[in-house]
Amino acid sequence: MSSQLPIASRAAVRTTARRDLAADRRAVIGVVVVNALAAGAGLVAPWLLGRIIDTIRTGSGDVLGAVDKLALGALVFTVVQTVLSWWALKIGYRFGERTAARVRERFLQRTLALPPRVADHLPAGDLIARGNTDTSLVASTLRSALPEVLVALIHALFLVIAVLLLDLRLGLCGLVCLLGVAAAVRWYVRRARPAYLAVAATGAELADVVASTAKGARTIEVLGLEERRFELTESAIKNSRRARIDALWLRTILFPWSEIALALPVVAVLLIGGALYSNDLISLGSVVTATVYLRQLIGPLDTLMLWIEQLQGAGASYARVEGLADVPADERSDARTDGDRIRVENARFSYTGDRDVLRGIDLDVQPGERLAIVGTSGAGKSTLARLLAGLDRPHTGAVTIGGAPVADLPPDELREHVVLVTQDQHIFHDTLRANLLIAKPAATDDELYAALRAVGADWAQSLDADAELDDASAQQVSLARVVLADPHTLILDEATALLDPRTARQTEQSLAAVLRGRTVIAIAHRLQTAHDADRIGVLEAGRLVELGTHAELVAANGVYGRLWRTWHS
Repeated sequence: MSSQLPIASRAAVRTTARRDLAADRRAVIGVVVVNALAAGAGLVAPWLLGRIIDTIRTGSGDVLGAVDKLALGALVFTVVQTVLSWWALKIGYRFGERTAARVRERFLQRTLALPPRVADHLPAGDLIARGNTDTSLVASTLRSALPEVLVALIHALFLVIAVLLLDLRLGLCGLVCLLGVAAAVRWYVRRARPAYLAVAATGAELADVVASTAKGARTIEVLGLEERRFELTESAIKNSRRARIDALWLRTILFPWSEIALALPVVAVLLIGGALYSNDLISLGSVVTATVYLRQLIGPLDTLMLWIEQLQGAGASYARVEGLADVPADERSDARTDGDRIRVENARFSYTGDRDVLRGIDLDVQPGERLAIVGTSGAGKSTLARLLAGLDRPHTGAVTIGGAPVADLPPDELREHVVLVTQDQHIFHDTLRANLLIAKPAATDDELYAALRAVGADWAQSLDADAELDDASAQQVSLARVVLADPHTLILDEATALLDPRTARQTEQSLAAVLRGRTVIAIAHRLQTAHDADRIGVLEAGRLVELGTHAELVAANGVYGRLWRTWHS
């Protein structure tokens, strides 16, 4: 079964964005204040240009001296604006880096906190896309968006106010012409979020298909599923391409229309201003100054238009990244155990809700017992192992250790009681010490070396060496973690099934050291594994149909007896 990760609502994204801004309030205030000063300084040069034109036109007094002073003033304020703008961008980019780090750390913490029963059922591609593509887009946007958008907003606001104060008629004329830009933005924003969410979702689907195909390459080859996987990949590529083209179509409407709309205020002010000047209702300097202001307005508005487009994609990614906050929390309690006895009482479990994989399982495992679970493929063996390890919770009935529900035990205590060992092991790209301390963070070096020796990992000479290991060595490190965790019960789901014969023999020798003195529940896909167990449980179609020793079950001539004879024939 697989499920989809949730996507945060618009309101949740806005709340999170406000929280991220508030977390670095001083930087945000600094950006706003310095940008305001920079925008104010930027208004002076065009105003002085208008005064220069009017001074030259009137020609009264020391025209050359007055023009020199006005020009020097324009130069000084231009330099001031440049310095203040650089300072504002520096503050903004530093804020963006800190905030991007918070977003990444928050995503990592939420990912690590995902309940195993949830994490195991998620499409790998979706989580990879959120942790890689989406967080990268959010981070890059936060680095650039705040400084650039605030600069553009404040600059545009100051320019509009300056035009209105210079001449109300010209200012209103420019604002009316900007309504076309507002209409284009409103049309785009209403359609952009669904389009960008579709782009992200289809990209995650494609990543999931590629990841699952690569992971199951051997199985695909053995079962001859190449054509089917090719069709799935082609379908995912087509869906991703279609979603991207739909988003691109929105941009082809937004940007051409915006370019036309942004040019209208300048044209309108030149026409209206020229008419007013011809009737001596306004000075030539005021018309030039208003024109320069509105011409300057194109720059920040262009920046805002570009960011409006980019923020839609970033907003969709932000919603996907923050969606992890809506994953249901693990329902573990503070349950405590009284003893090591494992009991399964009338346990039923379903992945989909419409068909039970396990049906009314009753099982009692005594401390120190070696129990093998056998059955045909699809009988529910691995599902039972997950319930016994607390990774899944039975829908009805109970699975307990020492009277406490396994799935309710806190992770640290659960690890002390039961550990599931499979053929899959994960070695992090870190030192050998770091990989071992996962099981027992307070372990000393002597304890780490002792655990490695216990599983035959004599090759380990340095704990500070990078853990780049072959399959056998990686499995030994995984088993050394078990030694460090020191659980009383081990659940083995064919820990050597995917290894080559030589590696499997090495791993089984290492495993023998780990099993000593522990309760062992072995999910046996090969009957030879079950032969030496104290008892054998037989699963068929989700039911425990037989339970007894090897000799008893062979003599009973039931399901196990038939399987045994078939295997030996």
